[in-house]
Amino acid sequence: MTKPIVAVVGRPNVGKSTLVNRLAERREAIVHESRGVTRDRSYHETDWNGREFVLVDTGGIESIHSKDTFAPRIREQALMACEEADVIIFVVDGMVGLTDEDEEVARVVRRSKKPSFLVVNKMDDPERELAVWDFYSLGVGEPRPLSAGHGHGTGDLLDDVVAVLPPETEEPEDLYGDVLNVAIIGRPNVGKSSLTNRLVGNERSIVSDVAGTTRDAVDVVIERGDTRFRLVDTAGMRKKSQVHEDVEYYSMVRGLMAMDKADVCLLVVDSSVGVTEQDQKLAVMAIERGCALVVCLNKWDLVDTEQKRDDVEMSLARRMSFATWAPVIRISALTGRSCVRVLDAAQKAAAARASRVQTAKLNALLDEIRQSGHTVTQRNRRLKLNYATQPSACPPTFAFFCNAPDLVDDNYERFLENRLRERIDLVGTPIRLKFRRKD
Repeated sequence: MTKPIVAVVGRPNVGKSTLVNRLAERREAIVHESRGVTRDRSYHETDWNGREFVLVDTGGIESIHSKDTFAPRIREQALMACEEADVIIFVVDGMVGLTDEDEEVARVVRRSKKPSFLVVNKMDDPERELAVWDFYSLGVGEPRPLSAGHGHGTGDLLDDVVAVLPPETEEPEDLYGDVLNVAIIGRPNVGKSSLTNRLVGNERSIVSDVAGTTRDAVDVVIERGDTRFRLVDTAGMRKKSQVHEDVEYYSMVRGLMAMDKADVCLLVVDSSVGVTEQDQKLAVMAIERGCALVVCLNKWDLVDTEQKRDDVEMSLARRMSFATWAPVIRISALTGRSCVRVLDAAQKAAAARASRVQTAKLNALLDEIRQSGHTVTQRNRRLKLNYATQPSACPPTFAFFCNAPDLVDDNYERFLENRLRERIDLVGTPIRLKFRRKD
């Protein structure tokens, strides 16, 4: 069934994200007292009395003459949310009162000609409810007092919103199967949002030269062939020691949550800088969470000399030696170079991550290893691998039953992993090896 969309709009710092969290009953949208925390559109599924719909949290709409660098693009994102919405919730600040920016947002809401609700937020004191009458002049309906922080009035608002949602319609049978979750991760300003927009085909995320433009994890579902991809554009993640703002900390937490849910992580690296220690750490985080991994060397158009190419390749070999199985794609999100290959690589990596290997094939490989004589010995003890099986996938986990698991060291684990990867197509996915006593 197609879920209707409810957009939450208003000027900056009126409590839109707080209201979204209250209505969705989840702390997904970043909330902070700073002005302009939300920039991109973020989508949050919820339901009320059995009726499901999607809440869209938007950035604050400022005056066209605002000096904020991001104001025009935030405004554009909010206008796009209004265009796609079935219902609009217009939020104003009851503590501050009517402002010129509220008037400007009201003009946007009136032009949309969509069912709308005017919400006067931060009305925690019932004695102040007379102040809501000033907002009648906005011409967008009856103002209703509400407290997003405490939840007063939200139930009545949801009742009225659900009442004006379009009738439920049945979707055609799902021909695309499950959605493949792809998290786009990387340091700030490496081109994650540009890559997202390139893959989606429109300006889904705000892009600028300012590091830290994206603050929330922004997701969008696209269809390609018979596969649906949920792309999650995460905020750039720096070293913890360099994270000083609360907003950036919460952005980093959202990014880690996106990685927890991801099937595949696209690690975007700035080719003009090379693979850094922080890129290495992000790759390790993805592998520890069992995600498939694809490395995207972005801004390859800036690597225009042989020396620069050698430097990038050297940094890649040095920093990513622990994940030589991860495919590497040299792209330019700006020009579109090789971006079409990214989703193909993600799909293949996800297939490898979900693959299962027949027990007979694993034990045939063990026979070859035994015949080669390569094993681990310690004094009068000798490691003997009896048989192997794959108990689980996502990522593939292989259990080896042997006489002495304590003899297995890192070198022997790497040897076994290399032999497995030579025989089985596991490109793009980490694997887990477990050793158990035969009895």
